[in-house]
Amino acid sequence: MATFGNHPQLPDVIESLLEDDVHTLFFKADCTPRAKRGTIGELRLEDIAGQDGDSWNTLRLESLQEELTTIVSEHQHRSDCFLEIDRKGCRVIQLGDLRIACAWPPFSDAREITIVRPVAKLSLSDYELDDQILERLSNHHRGVFICGRPGSGKTTLAQAIAEYLDEDVGALVKTMESPRDLQLRERITQYAPLEGDLEKTAEILFLVRPDFVIFDEVRRARDFEIFADVRLAGVGLLGVTHANSALEAIQRLIGKVELGLVSQVLDTVLHVEAGQIQQVLELRMTVKPPTGMQEELARPVIEITEFPSGKITHEMFAFGSEIAVVPVTGKAANSPIKQLAQAQITKTIRQWVGVDCAVHFTSDTSAKIYVPQHMVATLVGKGGRNVRELQEELGGINLGIEPLEAMPEGMERPNPNWEDPQDRRSFESRAWEHTRQKGKGKRKGR
Repeated sequence: MATFGNHPQLPDVIESLLEDDVHTLFFKADCTPRAKRGTIGELRLEDIAGQDGDSWNTLRLESLQEELTTIVSEHQHRSDCFLEIDRKGCRVIQLGDLRIACAWPPFSDAREITIVRPVAKLSLSDYELDDQILERLSNHHRGVFICGRPGSGKTTLAQAIAEYLDEDVGALVKTMESPRDLQLRERITQYAPLEGDLEKTAEILFLVRPDFVIFDEVRRARDFEIFADVRLAGVGLLGVTHANSALEAIQRLIGKVELGLVSQVLDTVLHVEAGQIQQVLELRMTVKPPTGMQEELARPVIEITEFPSGKITHEMFAFGSEIAVVPVTGKAANSPIKQLAQAQITKTIRQWVGVDCAVHFTSDTSAKIYVPQHMVATLVGKGGRNVRELQEELGGINLGIEPLEAMPEGMERPNPNWEDPQDRRSFESRAWEHTRQKGKGKRKGR
């Protein structure tokens, strides 16, 4: 198990460059080596003094990679020294607290070696969190995301929470990682993808019955689906994911999890910047009309609130065939709803009849749609069937269909030359084929 600040002896040239404030070393063939140094949130990239690209050629980097691989084989007795990934053009090595990524052609354009190590080891008490947040993190009926940009301190916080759960809460904690580079206590088992598949890892996790699972690096769509499966099995789950804000982390779940399950899969999001928790959001499900809509338009709504104040910042709900995430901001609260409805109406009518339209809201729940005269009857349908179907798709908004000539003064008229891009491409394809056929005929006649 990797321990902060502990790794086997490396080649002297590498050890001399790993100064106390160095977070990452970058070596690339025929380039001056660079280092990222500083503290969490204040890292800076700079050339390494006294080094030049001429001395770091392909052969030297290849030799250095072989030395590092040899160190792994010489320290097989250590649980924190292993070959994590070995593929054509890429190799990832864990040496104590160092993660070393090697790449070479054809995977990369030139041979390179990147050496990463943690720059801090913190306990949860160092974050001075509110007692309500600590209580929330201690509850194994939670699904939590830690989000932030690369280098913001997400992994450091995840490590602190994992050890807090193990030591202070007395919970059984396991991890799912690829690669395994969290710096944790010996008794916290770290699992890699089983046969290259994290879904198989999750199946084994259910058999060992953990109270909490730390899921490091939730990135791909399949990772979010696995996150949901593990959480719905009743395991306390904390995932680490890249996002610029807490809201973006929530939006990454859209499309991977059904709306009705989102708040069960994920109920807490911690956004980290410069090593500190900048925002905590809570998700909770309720049934009500979205802000700005009337009572008859009530539906399941996920409220996104600031924790612990409880102030609602956004609402998430089904709107037509889309999942909408709408800000709740005082006087402007009605505007996003109308914008969503307008966009959905325009999109639907373009799909139905292939023409553009104009939409004018006469109230929060009523709107008039203006289309070319010859399309009015088509959109209304026999006995109003089509317009009723459109109203239901939009959640019950009352719609009226009128010709363009009835538009109020000042409204922007729709584009009369609008056409479906797919239809245009299809037509252009047929035209090209027709041209080719005619061309072949001419050549044959010659």
